[in-house]
Amino acid sequence: MTQQPGWASPQGQPAQQQPGQPYDPAGQGYGYGQPQYGQPAYGQPAYGQQPAYGQPMYMYPPSRGTNTMAIVALVLALTIAPGGIICGFIARKQIRETGEEGDGMALAGLIIGAVVTGLFALYILFYVVMMIVMFASVGLS
Repeated sequence: MTQQPGWASPQGQPAQQQPGQPYDPAGQGYGYGQPQYGQPAYGQPAYGQQPAYGQPMYMYPPSRGTNTMAIVALVLALTIAPGGIICGFIARKQIRETGEEGDGMALAGLIIGAVVTGLFALYILFYVVMMIVMFASVGLS
């Protein structure tokens, strides 16, 4: 294992960085930045070389995926607002249970659906009140 500058070796002496090697704080043996000419890029074997099995390579963790119901909630919030509210509640419950991503989309679908539904209800109320006022004024004349 290569010791880093300033770190103590098992014998107690400060470790020295090897000449020509990039600084590697994790001690994984991987260089940072652009690879030098003739060196492999990003942990890949150089051209014509076999991969060195047993050497650790960084693997990305599997994606948790986005909850489908959250996407549906956001779409429905813009088209059929009450459906967005219902699907938003369902999606948030599923996300809490499964740990999937998409909580922001579910919350946005829920909020947008509630706002659009509220505005539509105010529009209907305004329309009904205007009809009552119009029929009342016609009846008085």
